[in-house]
Amino acid sequence: MTTWRAPEIDRSHEPLVADERTMLEGWLDYHRDTLLHKCAGLTAEQLRTASVEPSGLNLLGLVLHMTDVERSWFRQRFAGQDLPDLFDYTTDNDADFHAAASADAEAAFAAFRAEVEAARAATEGRSLDDTFRLTRSDGNRTFSLRWVYVHMIEEYARHNGHADLIRERIDGVTGD
Repeated sequence: MTTWRAPEIDRSHEPLVADERTMLEGWLDYHRDTLLHKCAGLTAEQLRTASVEPSGLNLLGLVLHMTDVERSWFRQRFAGQDLPDLFDYTTDNDADFHAAASADAEAAFAAFRAEVEAARAATEGRSLDDTFRLTRSDGNRTFSLRWVYVHMIEEYARHNGHADLIRERIDGVTGD
């Protein structure tokens, strides 16, 4: 029986000179690919390896989390698509991360890729100035698609830093 391993990825590189939309999409794709790059070659069990005690943060949990974040910001909030949440947060604020303990890694990676494609479709032809309203604990706020792109780049950058440290702990691999 062959053991599944996270696939190698030909990581895209961010554009150096481009219009605003191309630059934002390029940087977001770079960070999406970086998360997968940090997982490449690892088995499902290695992807579940926690960073350091007492944290349970692991690479598979990050993939599940970012799958949910992609859906939430691009499809549910921005595009207003009536989609079910991927995880039940009613009793567990970290349900996406905790799901890694029993998640099928191969299916999780496929779901991530599918959600990224669905996010691209949800924003295709839309202006960076298009907005949506969201009720949060600090009141009703208006967000633009531009803000979503910048937020997603920040979200990935932060979690890719976590991924880098987790990967180093697993097998000593470091790098950008």
